[in-house]
Amino acid sequence: LVTYVVYKCSWCCVRRALPGLDGQQAKTGTNTPAAVHLAPKIGFAMESTDSGPLLPRDSREHLNLVFIGHVDAGKSTFCGQILYQTDQVDARTIEKYEKEAKEKNRESWFLAFIMDTNEEERAKGKTVEVGRAHFETKSKRYTILDAPGHKNYVPNMIAGACQADVGVLVISARKGEFETGFERGGQTREHALLAKTLGVRMLVVVINKMDDPTVVWSQERFTECCDKLLPFLKGCGYNPKKDVIFLPISALTAANVIKRLPEGTAPWYTGPCFLEVLDELPVMERNKDAPLRLPTLSKYKDLGTIIEGKVEQGTITVGDKLCMMPNRTPVEVLQLWLDQDEVQYLVGGENARVKLKDISDEDIMPGFVLTPRGNLGCPAVRRFEAQLIIVELLEHKSIFSAGYTAVLHVHAVAEECSILQLTSSIDKKTGKRSKKAPMFVKSGGVITCIIEVEQPICVETFESAPQLGRFTLRDEGKTIGIGKILDLSPGQQE
Repeated sequence: LVTYVVYKCSWCCVRRALPGLDGQQAKTGTNTPAAVHLAPKIGFAMESTDSGPLLPRDSREHLNLVFIGHVDAGKSTFCGQILYQTDQVDARTIEKYEKEAKEKNRESWFLAFIMDTNEEERAKGKTVEVGRAHFETKSKRYTILDAPGHKNYVPNMIAGACQADVGVLVISARKGEFETGFERGGQTREHALLAKTLGVRMLVVVINKMDDPTVVWSQERFTECCDKLLPFLKGCGYNPKKDVIFLPISALTAANVIKRLPEGTAPWYTGPCFLEVLDELPVMERNKDAPLRLPTLSKYKDLGTIIEGKVEQGTITVGDKLCMMPNRTPVEVLQLWLDQDEVQYLVGGENARVKLKDISDEDIMPGFVLTPRGNLGCPAVRRFEAQLIIVELLEHKSIFSAGYTAVLHVHAVAEECSILQLTSSIDKKTGKRSKKAPMFVKSGGVITCIIEVEQPICVETFESAPQLGRFTLRDEGKTIGIGKILDLSPGQQE
């Protein structure tokens, strides 16, 4: 009893000395939808109080990695293995997941349970929402975005990929699985195309399941997968020499993940392991001096209104007086977090959690953009002119013309849209626009057209802000076109 009283009194003293502790603990909770906060850094919870200065910012470069690919390629297992190997998950938790997976007769799924947190995902073995976790190396900090591979959840995959700097395309080398994922209707093609459209500049292609009995670290199988993928990736817009890196791995056994392959496993491969590839990627250019653009991905209430998103360009600082578009609501920044750590400012490319003043969470929707007030604000329009590549139309709607309706995906926005007018066709070889507007276009065509949505959305021209100026058109669960915004003038600016 005496020991308990002394402990209780000591804890009360600590709480009086650190008045910000209780509130900060609430803010580092797991209110974030589809978020996985692994290995929380308890020390950071106390770093920022009203009475104390913030700790110095980590100067290492931060990258968002989105893991994409066909269903059952091993994305969640790969993510879980990275977290386990980088000591983000303790051995006791892994033992618990191994036991749980064994009870479900799915012994190889235990690593995927680290990322797939809800019962539906664990029961079916399919990722539904974008899982999020963090790890770091000596030179860089990383955020994992584990995207769903099933075609029913492509909108969720788009929400994850629009935050990413680097794409990790996970391919299964197992006989039959690679062919299923890559043929028409497989998600390998659609995911790679969407990643490029959504602004993923670098693509690391990992050929997984190389330890499978049908493969056994075969160089021929690895080369076959690479040779089939390269022409398609080139067609998506990637430069094979600069933007694409291939490497073989086994996610289940951690071979070539954080350590190079043991001698004798695959004598034909002498390249770096996965983590070495990430650390050697060139530094990403961040547009820190441009006007702020922070699209909202999610929002919630936690002792105030908090939004989550990625700073696409510019800088945001505590105390900034900003505007939430398209509703033009004036707001003030009260607090900022970079992942779990409270900071004084954030720059382009970083994941943000922002506590706002003078706005309710009910007045914010995904796709709303936090921008400066006045002339530097983000335009909100209902109509714009765009250049559009028709990827593949539906069999029963094989002609694209004025009046066509689809779902427009641009940064975090998903809105129904209609094609008002085709303004010109573009020659693929020369890039020249025709003088006469076409009546219609078929799959593979390149056109310019005017697109209209019902409600004003925040977009920019591709030249001024690429992340807010590129979009995808989907119809009946299939990607039919990708494009970039050329001009905002055809619509009336709200």
